[in-house]
Amino acid sequence: MKTKLLFLILLAPFIAFGQFTKPIKDIAEVESRIASKLMNFKVNPNTNDYDLKYHRIALNVDPSVAFLSGEVTSYFVAKKNIDQVIFELDNNMVVSQVIQRGIPLAFTQNNNDEVVIILPQEQNIGVLDSLTISYSGDPTASINAAFTQTTHMDDPIIYTLSQPYGAKQWWPCKQDLIDKIDVIDVYLTTPKFNPSGEEYIAVSNGLELGQVKDGDFKTTHFRHEFPIPAYLIAIAVSNYKVYTDVVPNNGNPFDIVNYVYPEDFAYLQTMTPVTVDIMDLFSNLFEEYPYSAEKYGHCQWNYEGGMEHTTVTFLGVIFDRWIIAHELAHQWFGNKVTCGSWQDIWLNEGFASYCEGLVVEAFDGETSFRNWRANFINIGTGVPGGSVYIPAEDTTSVSRVFNPYLTYKKSAMVLHMLRRKVGDNDFFAGLQNFLSDPNFAFGYAKTEDFIDVMESVSGEDLSEFFNDWIYDQGYPIYTIEWNHTETNDIRVVINQSQSYPSGVFFEATVPLRLYGPGGEVLDIELDNTYDGEEYLVQPGFEVGAIWFDPEYHLVSKYSEVILGTDDEKMKNQFIVYPVPAKEVLYIHKSDNINIEQMQLFNMSGKMVLETPSSVTINISQLESGIYFLKATTDSGTLVKRVIIE
Repeated sequence: MKTKLLFLILLAPFIAFGQFTKPIKDIAEVESRIASKLMNFKVNPNTNDYDLKYHRIALNVDPSVAFLSGEVTSYFVAKKNIDQVIFELDNNMVVSQVIQRGIPLAFTQNNNDEVVIILPQEQNIGVLDSLTISYSGDPTASINAAFTQTTHMDDPIIYTLSQPYGAKQWWPCKQDLIDKIDVIDVYLTTPKFNPSGEEYIAVSNGLELGQVKDGDFKTTHFRHEFPIPAYLIAIAVSNYKVYTDVVPNNGNPFDIVNYVYPEDFAYLQTMTPVTVDIMDLFSNLFEEYPYSAEKYGHCQWNYEGGMEHTTVTFLGVIFDRWIIAHELAHQWFGNKVTCGSWQDIWLNEGFASYCEGLVVEAFDGETSFRNWRANFINIGTGVPGGSVYIPAEDTTSVSRVFNPYLTYKKSAMVLHMLRRKVGDNDFFAGLQNFLSDPNFAFGYAKTEDFIDVMESVSGEDLSEFFNDWIYDQGYPIYTIEWNHTETNDIRVVINQSQSYPSGVFFEATVPLRLYGPGGEVLDIELDNTYDGEEYLVQPGFEVGAIWFDPEYHLVSKYSEVILGTDDEKMKNQFIVYPVPAKEVLYIHKSDNINIEQMQLFNMSGKMVLETPSSVTINISQLESGIYFLKATTDSGTLVKRVIIE
């Protein structure tokens, strides 16, 4: 007797997901566009011989004028015996003097955007000292975009954006991810009122400790008492309206302070309260908000996207829940624990992106979270090559560092895969340990540090997982073959190719969903360790269909195959068209093939149409979507995918 082999696999379509789908540019492309203007995308090695401890940043700014003056006092410890110290400052900003304990110091400004200061005597290794740099200039004259002076509704505004190496455009600093400043005081002296008579409000990191008014001017003092890298220090001044949302924080409340444009005040008051709910979620999943002793907040600016300045995120025209979640998550992942190099940027952006999904999961339920995952997989597999981890030679490429496919979407889904691999308890325990580890807390970490923490918590060797999904390039492409055995079990073969020809095999747990003719459904997961691996599955019912990764847990694509029978030639002798179809499906077949029955199944495995032998099928009553046509013939059983518009 001829054995009829039934090959049917339900394959995932591209789906649009309503409110959970946002243009990539809202996060990744905006951050990439902004960062691309910051040309010196590397650490200055000339600043490596000292550690910063404290900055007092006292600035005079008028939002209606593209000019800044001020002085910055810096405390630093020598890492070796030094007779000079170098700070970074754009050449458009002119230093007028450098003072140390009341004594002027010799200095020069060179073409490398450096202030080279000659110390009066050698500063020995381990010794703490300080100096004050006075300077002024037009910070907007630079080709960079770290300081902006513009308007909103004709009202003047200034704001800063220093990621990754733009801080030097507006103040003398050291731009190094791994040298955080322990404490900063920021004093902003501004006019009291704008030209329309509205009060100017100053914004910066940390707590506002007070205002001192003097004639037509006022000075606002902010203090931030947690380690912070230069790129996360920010200022803004405009005619902001200010309101607060309060986080209960288990009896230790703190404020979410919102600085918004008057013209958007009424609308944004309805958008920001969700921040409290997201703050509660993240505090329960990870740990208490790291800066609860100070504040959190939002400050409006004119850029499209957001920037996670420590304790105060700058947001533009979008105050939607997803971007609030993304930037808030950075206060843990990126601000408290900062990526140790730009090679490890996924520790910032991948984590923040996955936190968007955690909010969907918690607030909207599993169906919405499933759709979110499908969208992220679709985008994350949008390029065939590239690793989540940034190769050293690519760290000067802004588009590579802020790659929307790899740094944001793929890395977020790799975290989801890690969560499924180790289980929820170990996954979230690992994140908590990572954030609280004294080696990383309020410091920096690299990818290998995160791996060590997760291995310690889970007790698993995760080297293969991270090699495949973080360090190696591309993703797996699967074809699934299956057929019934004589005992009504099924034989499954998993074939894998790779999107990038590196020779890497992606070891993974492959989820499949089995459907039976009586409505039976069985989810199975097959541990796939090599190409062509074969499995014998005993579902307990007659399987009629298989759906690959139905819940979208695996960063992969499927290779669409013409699912055939034991007669290989039949695949090309039975053609279904047009693609897509609207009213009628047409069957073109060889004369030696006789059709006995045709059935059309939807994506859930439910039969929606059945017809005897025919070369045309009326589909006008069916909804748009993807279906599967099962044709039973005297030569075997064949299944073809059908798209109906």
